[in-house]
Amino acid sequence: MDSPDGFSQKAIALEGRNFSLRVLKFTNGYFVSISEGGDRLGSLVVSAAAGPTPATTDVIPSRYESLFPKLLAEQMSTRVKGIAMISLFLQTEIGHEAVKSLMAKVMEMVQDE
Repeated sequence: MDSPDGFSQKAIALEGRNFSLRVLKFTNGYFVSISEGGDRLGSLVVSAAAGPTPATTDVIPSRYESLFPKLLAEQMSTRVKGIAMISLFLQTEIGHEAVKSLMAKVMEMVQDE
C-alpha cells in the first residue's frame, strides 16, 4: 500500500479510457473504488468470507459489468478472511482484457501491504 494509513490510489489508462483505483485497507477487510473518467461511486458489491465460500451480494447492481466486481470482492474477502466492498463506475461496457488488467492492478496494490 502507498501509505501507512492503509489508503492507496492509482490512475491508469486502458483501451483509451482513464480509470481511478482506490483501495482502503481495514483490519478486517477492504473498500475498493474503481471509477472511470472521474471520482464517482457506482455499483456496490459486498462479500464476506464466512466459511468455505464467501457470501456475496449486489447491493447496487452494475449497469455494464456484474461478474468482475463479484469476482474481485470474493477474491479480496477470502484473502483477508473478512469483508470486501467493491464500488465500480463505468461509463460504457468494458472489454475482457481491460477487466483482467484492472483486477491485476488492484491485486498488485494490495500485495504490497
